[in-house]
Formats: sequence, structure tokens, C-alpha cells
Amino acid sequence: MATLAELAALHSALDEPAIDHLLRLTASWSLLADLSFSDMVLMARVDEPANRGARGFIVLGQVRPNNRSTLINNDLIGTTQSPGAWPLVDLTFDSGTRVVGEVRLEGVDNRVPVWCIPVRFNTKIVAVLVRLQGPLRGPASLYEQAYLSIFERLCDMVSDGTFPYREDDVAGPGMPRVGDGIILIDGAGHVEFATPNAANALHRLGIYAPAEGRSFDELGLRVRVVERALEYGLPAMEEIDQGHDVAILFHCIPLLAYGVTTGVVVLLRDVSDLRQLNRLVLNKEAAVREVHHRVKNNLQTISSLLRLQARRSDELETRTALLEAERRVRSIAVVHEVLSREPGEEVVFDDIVRSLVLLVEDSVLALHPVEIVVNGELGTLSTDLATPLAVALAELLTNAVEHAFTDFGGPNNEHVGVVTLNLRQEDGNAVAEIRDNGRGLGDDFSLEVPTSLGLSIVRDLIRAQLHGSIEMKSVPYAEGGGTYVRVVVPTAMRP
Repeated sequence: MATLAELAALHSALDEPAIDHLLRLTASWSLLADLSFSDMVLMARVDEPANRGARGFIVLGQVRPNNRSTLINNDLIGTTQSPGAWPLVDLTFDSGTRVVGEVRLEGVDNRVPVWCIPVRFNTKIVAVLVRLQGPLRGPASLYEQAYLSIFERLCDMVSDGTFPYREDDVAGPGMPRVGDGIILIDGAGHVEFATPNAANALHRLGIYAPAEGRSFDELGLRVRVVERALEYGLPAMEEIDQGHDVAILFHCIPLLAYGVTTGVVVLLRDVSDLRQLNRLVLNKEAAVREVHHRVKNNLQTISSLLRLQARRSDELETRTALLEAERRVRSIAVVHEVLSREPGEEVVFDDIVRSLVLLVEDSVLALHPVEIVVNGELGTLSTDLATPLAVALAELLTNAVEHAFTDFGGPNNEHVGVVTLNLRQEDGNAVAEIRDNGRGLGDDFSLEVPTSLGLSIVRDLIRAQLHGSIEMKSVPYAEGGGTYVRVVVPTAMRP
């Protein structure tokens, strides 16, 4: 289905500012539908370049009330209506004033009361808002009369071009609705009436005195948005808490007449349960973040113990093994450090890669200059994939920096080593390619029979745990020489 903007651009002569005004109106008009217990239809004149002689109205929007059954079962949006079927709409466009009458609707036996309200923007009538009123359940109650009175005042603002507001929508997802509770405040800041749901919301804030005829200040309640709405004529929202268990959302909508604020409609919604749920979610996230932080600290403690033990060892082989184990523990700690900042089941792997590069540069003492270059990114990966992949990449980078350039580069070791890490997502797989310009692999090298513990760990992590593949080979001298490693692991973990 085409959007309002697309329909208006295709079938009418409305410019972009006028279309934006109508978009703001349709974002706010559920309030009008609920206050009037009516269906609302928005129509604009047809003005198609291919058929300049066509007359009629294009339906740009339609909304049904939440507190009354609808009169229009079919969706009219995008349809073209003839002037003969809607003569009052035609009259409203010509007169520029509200027209009240009746209209015949398909599927409805009796004629339906209708209001045709001109929608003015920059002194020009850009559309007509049609209100189709269904039958009320008996005589209108006091609250229904108050709702209709507010609706009529808002209709006057639509005709004047002061509603909807430029600054803010007055309805939408998560905002208070008519059924949540309404308080009407006059121009002097005193309460004219409050619905039972609104009174219940005030009770939850500890206010039990009758509200009618008093201001919020006299009731012992400071609502700054009401003062702002009365003083500046701007809509605003404020959430007022009572302890840790009660939260009431106040949404103030100024009522204007000839540029003067004559009152304020306050929509109230009890959001205590929602705020409690948000607190529970935040507490859970904080707990998960704390767990990752403690795991990282514990791993760093283990890393420090291994490093201390390595320093106390007199045997070079033992010291080297302990330092390698310490580096692997630190590479796992890098993942938990990132998760301690953004807890969840997924992690931005590019943050881990940056930390891994720093880890390798700090932990490897090469006798030759080596530069690590990272190209591309892997984006967001699951934590089950990120941890073993981080350990594997740390091992491969360390192996390249430590062993690719030994006895290589001439007697003065003037050769500058470059290790390049290329990352990308490809066909549902995470692909990592490591290339160095070192001396390459030996003729008898085989990944199936690795000569070091590090390569054994990498091979088992990639194949057994990540269900991926790894390839290592020497690059011919004619192609630059060195070693090429390609790791491919599926981003969707297999059982």
C-alpha cells in the first residue's frame, strides 16, 4: 500500500511542506478519533498531471476509534471519491469553513452524521478531515460531553492551522491515550474535570482531594509541563514518580484560540509496571555486565600468576610455555572485556580485533620491525563464536610475528615485516585471511601434523569447535613470498 506522501505526490498538487503537515496530523489524529468516538477520513483534491480534467478526492488516511465500533469496514486509503458522493467535502473546500450534515455510507442503513473540517496550512486549505460519528449509547454522559467539547476545540485548531503542533506529535506508540485518563485544565491552570482513570492515577501519587476547581500546585503536585504548556502553548511530557513503585506519565496538549492558550488537555498513563520492567531489564544487564567484568578480572589474575611463574622458572622451554599460556588466557579475557561493556548474546568482533592486535604487539618481542595491518570487518558475532575465534586469530597473528621473519631480511635485519589481516562476511561465513611477507613455511610443513602447540590449538578450535576450515600455505616468491592462512567458519553455529 502506498504511503500518504506517495499518494499525495501522485494524485494531488500538494507541496512537500503541506504533505509534512498532513503527516503530522495523521500521526496525532487517533486522539481526535477517540475524543469524538468517530471514524476519521482525510481527503485531498485530485490533481493528476495526466488528467487535469478529473474531479474528485483522494483518500490519504483513515483512522478508527479505539472506544467505539467502526462505521467503515473497508479500507478507503488510496481510493478516489467522487464529489457527488461527498458534496459536503466539496463545499468545505470551497467555503473554507466547517460543514456539518449527513452522508450515506455503504453498509449503513441510516444516514450518518458527518463533520467536514478544513485542514489549513499557511492560510491555505490543503485537505478536509471528515468525521463520521456513530450512534452514542443513549444520552451523552458528562465525560462524553467533555470529550466532544475538547474535540471541537481541537477541530477549531485544525481549521486555524495550529494543530497538529510542529514541535511534537500528541499521539503515538507508548504515549497516553484517551482511555488512560484525561484532565482538562482551564486557562488559569485550574482543573475543570478529571476522568475516573485520571483520578486513580492521582491517587497513586498520593493525591486524594477532589481535583475540580483546584490547580496542581494547590493539590500538592508540581507538574512543570502544565506550566510550560500554559505559558508557551507547546505540548510536552513529564514522568512523575512516587517512590520506586509508582510512575505516572503526564502528556500536556495546549488548547489554542486565536493564538491564546485557553486550556490544556492532560493525558495521564500509569507506567509503573513498564518502568518496573525496565528496571528489571537494566538490573539484569548490569548483573550480566558484572559477571563478564569479574570473569575478565579472574582471567587477568590467572594471566598474572602464569607470568609470575614464568619469571621464576630457570628453564627456557618452561618459561616459553607459560608465557604462551598466559597470552591465550589474555586473548579470552579480551572477549569478556568487550562483553562487560555491552552484555548480550552477540558482540562487536571488530572491537575484539583491535584489542587482539594490541595484545600481540605488546606480548611479542620481535628482533625485527613488524607492522600489523587490519582490513575489513566481521561485524557482530555470537559470543559462542567470538571467544574461540579470538583465541585462534591471536595464535595465528602471534605465530606470524614470532616465526615468519626469523633469519630473514639480511645481515642487518633491515627487512620490515608486514602482517595483514583481512576480515569479511561471505555467504554466511566469517572469513579471516592472514598474510605475511616473511620466509614462508618449510617444505615438510603439514597442518595435519603441526610442530607447535599453538597450531594444534588453532586447528582443533577451527575444525572441531567452530566447524570451519583452515588452510595454510607458502606464497611463491614471484607473488611476494611469505605465508597465507585462510580461516572460514560459519556464523550460524551448527550443533
